[in-house]
Amino acid sequence: MNVQLLRNASLVLKVNGKTILVDPMLADKGSYEPFMHTARAIKNPLVDLPIGEQELECLISQTDAVLLTHIHLDHWDIKAQQLLPKDILLFCQPVNAATIREQGFTNVVPVDLRTDWDELTIYRTGGQHGTGENGKRMGAVSGYIIQHGADSLYIAGDTIWCQEVQDSLDTFKPKDIIVNGGAARFITGDPIVMDIADIVTLCTYSTDAKVYVVHLEAVNHGTESRADIKNALAKHELSGQCRVPTDGEWFI
Repeated sequence: MNVQLLRNASLVLKVNGKTILVDPMLADKGSYEPFMHTARAIKNPLVDLPIGEQELECLISQTDAVLLTHIHLDHWDIKAQQLLPKDILLFCQPVNAATIREQGFTNVVPVDLRTDWDELTIYRTGGQHGTGENGKRMGAVSGYIIQHGADSLYIAGDTIWCQEVQDSLDTFKPKDIIVNGGAARFITGDPIVMDIADIVTLCTYSTDAKVYVVHLEAVNHGTESRADIKNALAKHELSGQCRVPTDGEWFI
């Protein structure tokens, strides 16, 4: 498996000769209004994609499938919906399938527990997109385990450290884990994705896995930077286990 971070949680996964686009947010910098009830009134995305329009068109033409953890704007935006072919194979959590079909997509495959495709096995995992009222308002989110032969990748999605994440680690024992960090939050309430404490907890729980932190410096409700996370990893002597890729970087 090879994985490239585009921006935020948007990933390019190449495995078994296939290209899978994960959680595409493809709009230009500043295309959308800021997320409400947050501390910074800055339009999203905060940065441009690390590839130009021609490269993006090439990527779209080479994409065999899309994998969505959920359909919030910073994971499935209007430009992605416009650029992707309506008949593209699209894996999603069951709760989002009807909405995605209403958007015009005709080859939608809800992943309940597991699905198999072209020698790949995809398991859907649970998570918690925050706590309390914020967590309820964020709604259902999923992660995925992608297995091919001896390779196993866990894309945790928009979740904090919780029992569902721990159960996924216990069950599948992935060798590579991608988590959404940045401690995104609203003015009130706890973070709705992993903060530094969660990332440290995950790393110390799964000592045999390589961990990669994405979902950083791209949306206005993020509160922890790449530098913040790298400094904390160094302090806890986790820099060898956990990496913080830059936009455009191939990191697996």
